[in-house]
Amino acid sequence: MKTRIGIIFGGRSGEHEISIRSAKTVIEQIDKNKYEVVPIAIGKEGNWLNPSESLRLLPAGIQENLNESVGNFPINAIALVGDTKYKGLTNLENGGKFAPLDVVFPVLHGTFGEDGTIQGLLEMADIPYVGCGVLGSACGMDKVFMKSLFRDSELPMCKYVWFLRYEWERNTDAVIKQIEAKLGFPCFVKPANLGSSVGVSKAMDEDSLRKAIDLAAEYDRKIVVEEGLDVREIECAVIGYETPRASLPGEYIINDVGKKFLDYTEKYAGTGNNEFVVPALISEELSAKIQQLAITAFRAVDGSGLARVDFFLRNDTGALLVNEINTLPGLTDASGFPKMWAGTGLEFTQVIDELVNLALERHADKSRNKTNF
Repeated sequence: MKTRIGIIFGGRSGEHEISIRSAKTVIEQIDKNKYEVVPIAIGKEGNWLNPSESLRLLPAGIQENLNESVGNFPINAIALVGDTKYKGLTNLENGGKFAPLDVVFPVLHGTFGEDGTIQGLLEMADIPYVGCGVLGSACGMDKVFMKSLFRDSELPMCKYVWFLRYEWERNTDAVIKQIEAKLGFPCFVKPANLGSSVGVSKAMDEDSLRKAIDLAAEYDRKIVVEEGLDVREIECAVIGYETPRASLPGEYIINDVGKKFLDYTEKYAGTGNNEFVVPALISEELSAKIQQLAITAFRAVDGSGLARVDFFLRNDTGALLVNEINTLPGLTDASGFPKMWAGTGLEFTQVIDELVNLALERHADKSRNKTNF
């Protein structure tokens, strides 16, 4: 019997479109002989779509492939937590037929998908799901808490400051002075709880800093500013639960000499200005160190399932710095996570198999905990 897997994608996030692309890749690569796929989309406004409605957000090829199995779902057949008829999202009704989901793969990036919120819903409904739990997702998403955990694990990082949107709006000059005193220029401004370079800007002076903070504040109430360093950006993928392991590191090679960092367009628009190389062009010794630090970062946030850890390698001193962890990294055809595992000898179809097994393993382990006293 096939494992019935619900692929949740889209979401109320600035990374909505990237999530759709990731879902496309997962559905294309998943072993159809092992899994029955049920697509479940969340719209930009937060509305949950029926599987047949969700199918329409995906490319034509996938629609043709899945139309026979999910194309005739009745409208509004999704049961949410609190419905007394169904147990959370475990059950979908197809023409009156009882149809439980065995596991959920939340292919959701950013807000409400990577921050512990969807994970909390799935925990309440007692559904096995792929990826990090509530704590790991929340801490990995919030760059401020993430950096605090990294510091406690003695991981090397660049200098940074953070502040809240209301502090910026009430005392703009004081925030500017703090950044100039602690970091100087250039610096990078980021929303604390977002990914895919959404809302990220490089500031070269006070005027561009103000504009960068205004932009970041549109996406989050918490803003992080990091020192601008002359670095190479290297990534490492991690898979596991109790005994995580790391892939060979990969590296974006930017062909445009005028481009100093990979923004949203460079990552996903296919401009040809960059290529992702696996393994990264570094020594075996440095590669092993990156793998070790990636696993340490994964454990620091109590990770499980999958993650991608991003590093800076300083060009001036050769120092290695941990930048951040992504607990639900991009899984598109342009993303580093599947490419790093392919370069390590594990094709994406095998990665998906392992992630599903890890989800079931983690769920079984949590089920051992007593819930009454």
